[in-house]
Amino acid sequence: MTKEPQKEFIFLGMNMRDISINYGVILILWAMIVSILSNSQSVTSWIPAMLGIPICLLGFLSKWYPSKQKLFMHIVVIFGLLCFLGGLDFLRSLVTGSDPFGNIYVSSSKLMLLLTGFGFSLLCIQSFRYLRRLKS
Repeated sequence: MTKEPQKEFIFLGMNMRDISINYGVILILWAMIVSILSNSQSVTSWIPAMLGIPICLLGFLSKWYPSKQKLFMHIVVIFGLLCFLGGLDFLRSLVTGSDPFGNIYVSSSKLMLLLTGFGFSLLCIQSFRYLRRLKS
């Protein structure tokens, strides 16, 4: 008796819709916490939330409109890549020789975006590849 493959990619017991929703919420909460702790008056401290809101919303839209899930999840990966690309600015301080944690709040946000954006984008790509293999 052979086991039938799962119909969708699962990571830590969640499908990509749920991962997207959770990742979006994490980004929003991160921005809130960092902005409050740093007493920041800058809109840039809210960049993780600006990326998290569409990721979370598109995850919910994928649940509510399964026929459009492919479109929504392709847009989600673009926002995941934007998180990663935005986080790459953290590496600039390493290249220029300046203190990478001169401002702990800014640097930790950039590093968080770099690492989580990379991981999230990687999961999205793995999910796309998994679904493509199922169809062949």
